[in-house]
Amino acid sequence: MTDAGRPGPTPLELLGVLASQEVAVTPALRHLEFYCPRGLLTLLWHGEPDAKGAVIAMGGAMGGLLGPAGGLYHDLGVELAATRGLGTIRVSYRAANDLDACCVDAAAAVQLAIGNGAERVVLLGHSFGGAVAVRVGVALPDMVAGVATFATQSAGCEVAAGLAGRPFLLFHGERDEILPMMASEVVREIARATSCGSACSSGSPTY
Repeated sequence: MTDAGRPGPTPLELLGVLASQEVAVTPALRHLEFYCPRGLLTLLWHGEPDAKGAVIAMGGAMGGLLGPAGGLYHDLGVELAATRGLGTIRVSYRAANDLDACCVDAAAAVQLAIGNGAERVVLLGHSFGGAVAVRVGVALPDMVAGVATFATQSAGCEVAAGLAGRPFLLFHGERDEILPMMASEVVREIARATSCGSACSSGSPTY
């Protein structure tokens, strides 16, 4: 809410979209582009647009749509649509490695999924994207049912206790050459806190 008690801008409004377009790549995959003052937001949307459950998938600090492990996000999108009837939205940031801007991008994807009929949304984030997933999950408690991270960084996840007991899975390989497994262990301990306390001293984003 704004100081005057009026609702603040939605994530899509914060994007300041100048134009958009969409094409069907296959019957089960759509490509969406949103042209914004700060760059191009690209989404690949697997499954039916009005699916009752949706997954929002974010990449690392360099952006991208495929995720870790040789295209995990693509494989999940295909599999979840075909076998579970779930939608998957893969997010290519407007400005990779800008945490605040990337959180708005992910929140906009959540808004699109909810606006199309999703009742439950789960966020996935790889590396830098883990911080995006955590922060958006904390900021949108009524929309986000759970969060999963893959080799997340700890920076930006200081608010993880704000997930408030919702499902939170952290995957991290012991031989990761970029981010040590300790990063996920630190985030796990923050999330285990019974309340935000000092872990939320930096505040959490609102959209």
